[in-house]
Amino acid sequence: MTDVMTNEQVAKEYIDDVFKKLKQKYAFELEFLQAVEEIFLSLVPVFAQNPEYIHHNILARIVEPDRIISFRVAWQDDNNNVQVNRGYRVQFNNVLGPYKGGIRFHPTVNESIMKFLAFEQILKNALTGQPIGGAKGGSDFNPKGKSDAEIMRFCQAFMTELYHYIGPDRDVPAGDIGVGAREIGYMWGQYKRIRGQFEQGVLTGKKPGYGGSLGRKEATGYGLVYFVSEMLHDANLSFINKTVVVSGSGNVAIYAIEKAQHFGAKVVACSDSNGYIYDPNGLDLKAVKEIKEVKGARISTYLNYHPEATYFEDCSKIWTVPCDIALPCATQNEINGDAARTLVENGVKLVAEGANMPSDLEAINIFLDAGILFGPAKAANAGGVAVSALEMAQNSSRNSWTFNEVDAKLHDIMKAIFTESKEAAEKYGYPNNLVVGSNIAGFTKVANGMIAEGVY
Repeated sequence: MTDVMTNEQVAKEYIDDVFKKLKQKYAFELEFLQAVEEIFLSLVPVFAQNPEYIHHNILARIVEPDRIISFRVAWQDDNNNVQVNRGYRVQFNNVLGPYKGGIRFHPTVNESIMKFLAFEQILKNALTGQPIGGAKGGSDFNPKGKSDAEIMRFCQAFMTELYHYIGPDRDVPAGDIGVGAREIGYMWGQYKRIRGQFEQGVLTGKKPGYGGSLGRKEATGYGLVYFVSEMLHDANLSFINKTVVVSGSGNVAIYAIEKAQHFGAKVVACSDSNGYIYDPNGLDLKAVKEIKEVKGARISTYLNYHPEATYFEDCSKIWTVPCDIALPCATQNEINGDAARTLVENGVKLVAEGANMPSDLEAINIFLDAGILFGPAKAANAGGVAVSALEMAQNSSRNSWTFNEVDAKLHDIMKAIFTESKEAAEKYGYPNNLVVGSNIAGFTKVANGMIAEGVY
């Protein structure tokens, strides 16, 4: 007599088998495998209750990108020397809408990082409720130390290769690390010259007045804090008089600091890749903005404004600063197990991710096991891509909304993401686990769309 497997056992066996094959196939793509594993761990109850997902082999299909585009980017520096970089665009899934995701210029860019970011983008974009699929792109080009003319020439060369594969109803890139409104403008200008058409909606993150949306610069940071506000409210807490630490000092960090301060928090630390500053009196945001947005200087310059503050080398040590709320807004895997344990020992009550995958799996498990409120990136930092989708809508309608209109829509989207994630977690037996909830809420939207489309 043979044992009959339960639905949960069947689901777990299926998920384990798909992941085993994926690890064998992409053994060296560690970031991609980490992102996939984190999501797979959440999906056993979903597949147990929805066996049609197994029948349609959704998991094996969703982890393979529709296509990966890799190309050479040759450009000329200011000394008339020809430089060569590698460019990527990973078009992962367009079931819910045209591919959508940022472009990153950073020396660490490789295919694994592009795939992990694009894979995360699928579910993040689904959570926003906007009609957008998941993609990501970039290059190992390092903009630091480059002149404006060099950056312009690189952006033009990059777009000369990329333009073949994008379009307002096909794939709509945006900015990411190393790519802001300036770089988007250079790429948009080159696209327009090549195409000979005014397809304004092909890129988002443009400057306001030039097809860009008001509120886009602030969107990821503001959206993060709106999401955290919902988490706090659900736990009968608030930002008022809470001590906050924010890693990073780019757009996400700066506008997370701004909105957290607006909600009554005291933000005491932020960082850049060299180190971090600690100001027990609360950060002077005006000084941080001037240092980073105007002067483009290192965060250590803050001491010129506030000598009573302290600067520490080694940005990773920022998580030793005691706080009630930690907002990692710098880069992937910046919080490891040791940093997570330190945060918990120092009394952190809530951690929410402003960057993409800033906490590794060990850190996430430490937070969840300790009962810390945890907001995962795909839900908490979805504000940026949400407003990018709103920019697409404005471009399509040849319209421009006010800052307050965009901000109100962003606030509503972040509240909806929290509610959907919380309800999904409760439905599948993981109450208050927003990691599981956001994974399930995003995944089921995409999976249902894939079933509706049929096998192709």
